[in-house]
Amino acid sequence: MPHAIFPTAFGTCGLAWNETGLTGFQLPEATAAETEQQLAARAFTQAAAEPLPDWLPPLIARVQAHCAGQMQDFADVALDWSRVSDFQRAVYEQTVAIKAGYKRSYGDIAAALKLGPAAARAVGTALGANPWPLIVPCHRVVSASDKMTGFSGPGGVRTKTRLLALEGAELLSE
Repeated sequence: MPHAIFPTAFGTCGLAWNETGLTGFQLPEATAAETEQQLAARAFTQAAAEPLPDWLPPLIARVQAHCAGQMQDFADVALDWSRVSDFQRAVYEQTVAIKAGYKRSYGDIAAALKLGPAAARAVGTALGANPWPLIVPCHRVVSASDKMTGFSGPGGVRTKTRLLALEGAELLSE
């Protein structure tokens, strides 16, 4: 399967895809080469040898606009759900519904899925395996006390906070 990397105001990002839809998204690593390496390793892809499919350049432009501060809603992006469990899909669908500038807690998502409070940890685990960060905005999920916790993307909590600030979310400091 192919992938492509591209510049954004946030750094070099990457997308992987197949005929069904997006199979992976990569937030910026320290260098473009590291971004591409991580994407290839996570999505099991190679650099695109053929022209990009018609639907991909507009998506890249939307990611670039979002990273430049022009909020985009990615809920319409076709995702290849075959690589995630039913539980992960349910968590990701709840996460996609969180609009830019807003946050929900892990417990909120567990409750929306009609699960007990103990399921918040399972929600966090599912989000930690999210193959489409930014597209499935796992950075918008925070702890019950509104703390920035648990972000497995490059840069960790710092990247999570930067994305939330970019989107205009209310952030608390200690």
